[in-house]
Amino acid sequence: MKDNFSVQSAGYAKFRPTYPQELYDFLFSLVSAHHTAWDCATGNGQVATVLAEHFTEVFGTDISENQLAHAVQKDNITYLLQSSDRSSFADQTFDLITVAQAIHWFDFSAFYAEVKRTLKPGGVIAVFGYGVMQIDEQVDIIIHKLYKTILGHYWDDERKFIDQGYQTLPFPFRESSVPELYIKTSWNFDQLIGYLNTWSAVQHYEKANNSSPIDLVISELYATWGAGQKEVKFPILLKVGQ
Repeated sequence: MKDNFSVQSAGYAKFRPTYPQELYDFLFSLVSAHHTAWDCATGNGQVATVLAEHFTEVFGTDISENQLAHAVQKDNITYLLQSSDRSSFADQTFDLITVAQAIHWFDFSAFYAEVKRTLKPGGVIAVFGYGVMQIDEQVDIIIHKLYKTILGHYWDDERKFIDQGYQTLPFPFRESSVPELYIKTSWNFDQLIGYLNTWSAVQHYEKANNSSPIDLVISELYATWGAGQKEVKFPILLKVGQ
């Protein structure tokens, strides 16, 4: 599994969007018991924190020590520095396993073997993420130029699974039908720029060119944005199985 996020872990914790309660309500409705959950590639613990409100014990694992250093602490969450494809958990431990905005980086076969080993009978695996945000027609055109034209070949190959809406993602489980869901939030201009700086392709571009790709569009973005806040919507990508 690649670690593309240690270098901007503080920004990741501050600027990445949060999932709506509707997503969690749907997932929890599918789980027959709420004893133990594993949030794999937990990052800053965003999802683990919500799971901790509904499960007796939650484990959050990540390969980034820096990400875990920024994770939200709760008494019933245990954070572990572990890879997705080789965990220390016993067989049939979990009622629910989640992966948020990270499954596309995994060694699928190795991780899914761990899922099948550590899920309880009838347990649920949920992998979810989000695509490129939608704001308004004019801003979206500039964001698309940054995403596709400027950063196109700076994205890792694995990004294709997000671009394809997780539809081509290997998923060897009995799938449940899922609702259409969105992350909806409101941002000012600084929040937009903060979020764009968390993109892994931005980091790759900066390393290769010693300059920020956002500088190429920031004036145009600012002029288009105007004053105040804008509504921001991210389509949620979701696969759930047993």
